[in-house]
Parts: sequence; structure tokens; C-alpha cells
Amino acid sequence: MLKRIFKRVPLAWLNLTHDRRRFLTSLGGVGFAVLLMFVFSGFMNALYDSQLQLLNQFNGEVIMINRLKTNMFVPRSFARRRLYQAQAFAGVADAYPVYISEANWKNPLTRETRLVRVLGFNLAEPVLPLPGVQANLEALKLPETAIIDTRARAEVGPTEAGITSELADRHVRIVGTFRLGTDFASGNGNLIMSDQNFLRYFANRGPDEDERSFATADIGVIKLEPDASVERIVRQLSLQLPNDVLVLPKAGENGFVRRERRYWQENTNIGFVFTLLTSMSFVVGIILVYQILYTDVADHWAEYATLKAMGYSNRYLLSVVMQEALILSVCGFIPGFLISALLYKAAAGATGLFFQMTPHRVLTLLLLTFVMCLVSGAIAVRRVQSTDPAEVFGG
Repeated sequence: MLKRIFKRVPLAWLNLTHDRRRFLTSLGGVGFAVLLMFVFSGFMNALYDSQLQLLNQFNGEVIMINRLKTNMFVPRSFARRRLYQAQAFAGVADAYPVYISEANWKNPLTRETRLVRVLGFNLAEPVLPLPGVQANLEALKLPETAIIDTRARAEVGPTEAGITSELADRHVRIVGTFRLGTDFASGNGNLIMSDQNFLRYFANRGPDEDERSFATADIGVIKLEPDASVERIVRQLSLQLPNDVLVLPKAGENGFVRRERRYWQENTNIGFVFTLLTSMSFVVGIILVYQILYTDVADHWAEYATLKAMGYSNRYLLSVVMQEALILSVCGFIPGFLISALLYKAAAGATGLFFQMTPHRVLTLLLLTFVMCLVSGAIAVRRVQSTDPAEVFGG
């Protein structure tokens, strides 16, 4: 069986490569379709993944939020004493309050203001174990200091230690940097400061905005003992704490991270729009590959008719065209994938979004490319199957 297959491969390969210029053009067409699918699906996944990168960095297995907080964008806090109550449960090692607020940041170069997200927490607690945070703990203890996200949008201005600017109409000095990225809630970027500095900036923000204090928290990060059961702790906290808070595991199908992703999938048009664009790219690819294979069939119509006259079956001729489709899918996928990887890197730098080229997503698009080319081959091969040798040889 393998011997028969290997005998057929050279014919499909030679049909495609006998005209090198046409072959390269064909690969360009397939690669373009692959590139479109990567770009559209990449932006959709980047928008979703960016919403989750901060949540995934929290150093805890259980998350506590206000029951009315539907997503990270909603500024609803809960009583901090709920975290103290949670610490009394067996299996809970610690509970960390996190404070979040939006504020106007003034670009130190252009003096234009942009909204950024500010995160505050007790520096003695390992809430966000990011390298940039750990390296600047001592500097963050000073008044009016913060560290800035190096993946902030360009409109924020320079993202480096030593710059001074204004945050919420107050002077602020940047003493270090960290790397996170933007999302819907962060706007243009992120700043991190100590909880003490957070209150200095947001305790009294005027009559139109809520005052902040240590009596409330926006997110509670609960750290468990190494041998504690996450499901058991979540169940106990949910049953015994007042129902003004919602307690969720951070990971898992019903966890806080998945809940956030589902919110954006179900309540925005992001998924529909980019899925539609990816589907259109798939259809464009089918059309392009069909034109390539149909042209090849038309150019070799006499040769295919000769093979039929010699006794080769339609099944054999179908296998030749389908092998051409598979060759095109593999050879065209490679340049499309490589160019997409470069575009992902450029887009991440320009937008601050979290672009991931995961093995699962690469294999999914490779499979789609296979299907795209096989569908095109199945359509194009009808010309071969309908070929009558008598028409070619004047019989």
C-alpha cells in the first residue's frame, strides 16, 4: 500500500512544480489565505487573552469579588472584613485585598491626558509576583511613587524609570517598570503603587466620585495551604460568608478567569465579527486554491485523458489532485505562519495586547488549511473525472 502511495506522490509534485513561477504564485495565494485566518483569529484571541493576563498573575487559588461585579470593568468594591473572615477558615493561608481605580495620566512629553488603570496593594503581601514588582518594592514605599507597564500604549508616553508626570492631577514619580499589557479595563496602560499611595491619590476625588478607604477592596486574592482543596474552600466560603460577595476558584471551567472570558464572549460582538472574518478568509482560500488546481487540471487535461485511456481509474486521478491540494496546504501554510508570527509581535508592540501563537491554535489553523485545500481539490477534480479520452483523441 505504501509503495503504491509513494509512486503517486511524484506525479502530483511534478504537476505543481514544473512551472516554478506558477508554483510560487500558488504558494503565495495559499499563504495569503493562511495569513488572513491567523490575523483575524489572532486579534480575537488577543482581545480575550488580554482580559485574563492580570487575573492569571494574581498569587492565589481563590478570588473574592462583589456579587454585583459582572466583569473587571465594573468598579464595585466589597467590605474588606470579608477577607478577614475568610482567613479564619481552615486551609486558608492568607487573603490579600487589591485596590483598582481609573485615573487620568498626563503624557510627560505631549502633556495630553489618557486614562490608565492603577493597582494598589500592600507591598508586604505577594499579590503580584511579577519581576518588575519584586525588584521595586523598596522604591514603591516612598510617597508619590509608582511603577509603569512597559507594554502600555504609545499615547501614554515614555515608560521608563525616572520620569515624573501627573496622575489624577497629582505629581507622581515613576521608580520602575513591569510588563503586563493592556485590556478593556486598563484603557491605555497600567500603573502599580502601594496601598498607602493609592489612598493618597484616590481617598478624596471630589463630590462626583466615590471615596476610597481600606474598609473596602475591589478584588480579594485568597492564598490556600498547599494541601487544601480549592473546591472545598470555595464551597465553605460561599455557604458561610454573607451573600454580598462572590467566591470563585481562580482556575477551572467555572473559575473566575473563565467567567471573565465568557462575559466578553457572550456580551460583545468581538467573537462574531472576527469569527465571520476568519470564515470569509477560509472561503477566500477555497476559491484561490480551486483556481490554482483547476488551472493545473486544464493545463494537463490531455495528460489526464491519456491516463484514463491507459486504464487508470477516476479514483487514481482523484488521488493525484488531492495530493496536490495537500502539498499546497503544507507548503503554503509555512510562509503564512512565519509572516503571521512577525505580525503578532509587531501588533503586540503597537497595541499592548497579548498575542499568543499557541500550539493548539497553530494546529487548528493547519487543520483548517488542510480542509480548505481538500475542498478545493474535490471541486476541481470533477473536470478530471468527466474527461472523455475520445474527446481528446478525436474518437
